[in-house]
Amino acid sequence: MKKTSKQNASNRISKQNARNRKDVWYKLDLSAIVYPTLQRRDFSSVYRLSVVLKEQIDPDLLQLALDRTLPRFPTYKVAIRKGVFWRYLEPNARPGPYVRRDIKNPCMPMHFKGNNRYLIRVYYYGSRIALEAHHCLGDGTGGMCLLQTLTAVYLELTGHPVRPEGFVLDISSEPDPEELEDAYMRYANAQVCPPRPAGKTYRVRGTKEPFYTLNIIDGVMSVREVMAVAGKYGATVTEYLNAVLLYSLLQKQASDRPARPRPVRIAMPVNLRRFFPSKTLRNFITMVYPFVDPRLGDYTFEEIVEQVHNYMRYYINAKFLRGDITTNASTQRNPLIRVVPLFIKDFVVRTFYTRVQDKNSSAGLTNMGALHVPEDMKPYIERFDIYMGQPFSSRTNCAVISYEDILTVNFASSIVEADVERCFFRRLVQDGIHVTIESNRE
Repeated sequence: MKKTSKQNASNRISKQNARNRKDVWYKLDLSAIVYPTLQRRDFSSVYRLSVVLKEQIDPDLLQLALDRTLPRFPTYKVAIRKGVFWRYLEPNARPGPYVRRDIKNPCMPMHFKGNNRYLIRVYYYGSRIALEAHHCLGDGTGGMCLLQTLTAVYLELTGHPVRPEGFVLDISSEPDPEELEDAYMRYANAQVCPPRPAGKTYRVRGTKEPFYTLNIIDGVMSVREVMAVAGKYGATVTEYLNAVLLYSLLQKQASDRPARPRPVRIAMPVNLRRFFPSKTLRNFITMVYPFVDPRLGDYTFEEIVEQVHNYMRYYINAKFLRGDITTNASTQRNPLIRVVPLFIKDFVVRTFYTRVQDKNSSAGLTNMGALHVPEDMKPYIERFDIYMGQPFSSRTNCAVISYEDILTVNFASSIVEADVERCFFRRLVQDGIHVTIESNRE
């Protein structure tokens, strides 16, 4: 895209800001350490957030909005570097990033030396603005803060000013130091390190798609309808949707007719900000693993919902989560591990993740919950979407987000078969939920 004089001026300002902070660099947070280690030619830990407006996007104004917004987020205006013992993030004064017309297959690998070393991408199409970010920068909460602030600045440029509130930050203000912290280390102070779930789980087998292909299937439905159905089962929306996904995976495993069935387990991120006060825009999540073991017997759907409900009540509380944070932090605090060269750390982490961690779950599901925007923005917003991105192995990931009365369930998969997704949406329809399906498939 040809740069305007306004873009050149914004680039000069960005370079000056970076020079002013040239002595600043950021350690990767506790979660972010893992994501670069898993980087492959055909895989990056990239997630995607998007907002659909009620007006067509002007790409020139969107570029100007991005140039004005990004300096307010110093941990996103960075490049990743490799040291002897650890990787780190340093300010990036290179031109860009530049907004681009959206592509058919989102969340493609994000190579560290490409895109002028930026680890975010911004796309537009029709009335949609999409942000893709490498997970080493932050989690969905930090990304949503950047996306909503970018959207607010864009709306202001189109003549619709938005007052900063919630996820919309004031771009003229200095970042709060707490926004830049590794919040894990502040709360990793339990006196015991609980063990992690272990054991192989059921893995969906399918035909791997060609490189640079990501299959997207979206289900759009009413928040009120989903809440009413979940309430009938005595569950929250998150518990109900987890149960539906477990049910679908059990159905898929049964159709495979395995000689020995295995447990079905979901990897579900939990936003730790709900339990431990923090303004951090970096990663601050941990994983829980609701599961069903068919070796114990056949489960009705009602029993699956009850199992998930009890699991969530038992594990998702400040005490257990603090212990989990402490378990994660224990390795980083170990003085012997700290002095191990990075290439050895990479080999050990990659081997452990491939042989153990990735086999602990059958699918992933994240629910970002109900989004709120400033009152000034509401007249211009249609809906939001979220995608967990490309799975590390051949399986499907599911992401949920809601705004007003629109709830979207977004599946992302790197295999041809869509048996799990089909069963998932059929179960919702059986429960009386009206679902509109969208996809990037032919």
